[in-house]
Amino acid sequence: MAIPHASNETSYLLPPNKEDWEGHGIPDFVYGQEELVMEGVQWPRGALSLLNTPPLSHFDSALCSAWRQRMELGLFRYPLGALPTQTLPGTVGFVAQLNVERGVQRRRPQNIKSVRQEFDPEQFNFNQIQPGEVLFRLHGKRDRPGSVQQEDILVVINVSPLEWGHVLLVPEPARGLPQRLLPGALRAGVEAVLLSSHPGFRVGFNSLGGLASVNHLHLHGYYLAHRLPVEGAPSEPLDPRGRLHVLQALPAPGFLFYTSRPGPDLEALVSRVCRATDYLTDCDIAHNLFVTRGAPPGKTSSSSALSGVRVILWPRKPSFGIKEGEAFNVALCELAGHLPVKTAQDFSSLTEAAALALIRECLLPPAQAEDVQVALVALIGQEEQ
Repeated sequence: MAIPHASNETSYLLPPNKEDWEGHGIPDFVYGQEELVMEGVQWPRGALSLLNTPPLSHFDSALCSAWRQRMELGLFRYPLGALPTQTLPGTVGFVAQLNVERGVQRRRPQNIKSVRQEFDPEQFNFNQIQPGEVLFRLHGKRDRPGSVQQEDILVVINVSPLEWGHVLLVPEPARGLPQRLLPGALRAGVEAVLLSSHPGFRVGFNSLGGLASVNHLHLHGYYLAHRLPVEGAPSEPLDPRGRLHVLQALPAPGFLFYTSRPGPDLEALVSRVCRATDYLTDCDIAHNLFVTRGAPPGKTSSSSALSGVRVILWPRKPSFGIKEGEAFNVALCELAGHLPVKTAQDFSSLTEAAALALIRECLLPPAQAEDVQVALVALIGQEEQ
C-alpha cells in the first residue's frame, strides 16, 4: 500500500547506509495535547485506504513513512502486500483477512504458565531487537499544572505484521517490565489512537494467557481500513455514573470504558481500566483489551459516530501457546471482530457460526463471568465520589 511522502517525515527514516544505523539514534516524536484529534474523524463513504483519508496527521505520516521504509529495507520477516479481505455474511460483520505468512513465520510464543509470570531476561525481549526496528520514541508533553508525566514509549515494528503499519508500543524496555498493563503504557496507547486521523488505527493489549507471545510489556497498534463490530455495539450501564458499561453484543461480551475528552477524563479512564486489569492479573485471569474510536455507550449501533474512544476489556479463559489447526487464534483483534486467518482453505470456508464457536470456546464460564462483573462493578464503585 503506497503512502505519499511528506516533507516533515525524513527525520524518522534510517540513513541509506546500513553501517550507519547503529549510531543513528532514536528520533523523538514529541506531541502536545493540542495534537490529539478529538473531532471530525469518520468513515468515508465507499472503500477506505491510507491514501484517501483526509488528511493524514503528523503521527500517521511519521509512522507510515518510517514503517514503509523498514519494509522496503527488508527488516520484516515477510513482505506485506494487500491482504485478501472479506466481510463474513451474517449479523456480526466479522472482517476476515488471509495472512498465511504471519501464521507460518511469527515468533513462537514463550513458555508462559501464569498471567502473573515475572519478566525473564534470558527469554527474548525488546532489548534484543535489531538496529532499525525502532521507528521513533513517542513522548507526550505534560505542560499543565498537575498533569501526569508520560514516560518514553518506543514505537517498534512488529516483524511479523498482521496488517499495514503494525507496530509495538514498548515503554522503556530497559526496565524489564513483565506483560502487565500499566497506566503510562495505556495512556500512550489511547493517545496514539487520538494522534491518528485515520478511523481504522487501533491499539490493543494481550495479557499473558491471553496470547501475548512475549513477556515484556508492550501494546500493539495497527491500521485496518474496515469498520469493526465493537465500534458501535450497544451497551448497558453497570455503574450509575456511567464509568463502566457492558457490551453484550457479538462477537463477545466485554466491559466498555469510554471518553470523549482529553485531560482529566482520559486520565480517569486510564486509572479505571488499569485498576480493572490489575484485579484480573492478581486473580490470574487472562484478558485482552482493544482501543478504538467509536460511538458513546448506549443503545446506538451506528458505527459511523466516532465521537470518542472506546476501550473494551475481555476477561477470558487462559490459553498458553498457539493452537495448531485452528483457523485463527483468539486474542485482541479477533474479539473485536478482525480475524487474521492462517490458511487459504480456512479463509474460503470460514463462516460466522464457525468463527463465533472458536471465540466462544475462549470465554469464561457464565458463573465466573458473573463473579468478575460483580467484582469490577464493586471496584469502580469504590472511586471517590
